Order: sequence, then structure tokens, then C-alpha cells
Amino acid sequence: MSISDETKKFNMKTRSAIVLFLISLSAFAFKIDVIDDIATAIRSGNPKNISKFFIDNIDLKVIEQEDVYSKQQAEMILKDFFTKHPVKSYTTAHKSQTKAGSQYVIGTLETLNGKFRTSFLIKTVGTLTLIQQFRIETENE
Repeated sequence: MSISDETKKFNMKTRSAIVLFLISLSAFAFKIDVIDDIATAIRSGNPKNISKFFIDNIDLKVIEQEDVYSKQQAEMILKDFFTKHPVKSYTTAHKSQTKAGSQYVIGTLETLNGKFRTSFLIKTVGTLTLIQQFRIETENE
């Protein structure tokens, strides 16, 4: 094998590694964008904006109400919550990534009737990154 062939092989390997790195980086950036989009949806207090990120059957807890609900049922529960508790602000306090590639986000939701602790678990399946678990709890829980 000539030096030229070895150089070509090295260049191809280097290019392949760079392409894979960029794809990984863009996938990570996409997850960050989804988290930011979810945070914006929570700030809006609009259940339709939030529920568009839900899987078909979501593990939902809103204060005392907890179960696995269809996307439509979950949206109605959030609508009731936001009607009773109009949003003043939402801040993300913590983000973590699990070994399985899921991400868990904790935040504080301030409403006209007090503060609530929020958390949600998102997972990417194929090209979709969706919320699998969503919780709104009183701060003392």
C-alpha cells in the first residue's frame, strides 16, 4: 500500500468520525431545543401547546390527580389546572440525562395561586422526542 493510499484511508476515517460527531451533536442540540420548546409551552399556560409533546398515553400527575391518561384526557386535566392557576412564570431548575438517553427536567412553575414543582421525562424514539411523564406537584411534596 502506498503512502497516498494510507493518507486517503486516514482522511476517509477522519471525515467519517467528524460526520458522526456532527450528527451526534445535532441530535443533542435537538433535544435541548425540545426542552426549551416545552418550557415555552409551560410558560404559555396553554395545555394544547404542552400536550403536543405528549406520547399517546402519558403518565400524568397534577396535584392530587394521578394516572396514565390519553393525550386528550391529559390536555383537559391541564386545562382545568391552568384555568385555576394562571401562569406567572416558569423556570427550569435542573436537567439530567439517563443512561438510556432519556432526559429528566425539573422546574418551578409560579402561578397566581402559588408555586409548584414540575418535572417531566422525555425520551427520543426514532426521530420523535416526546414527554412520557409529566408532573405538577405542590412545593412541599
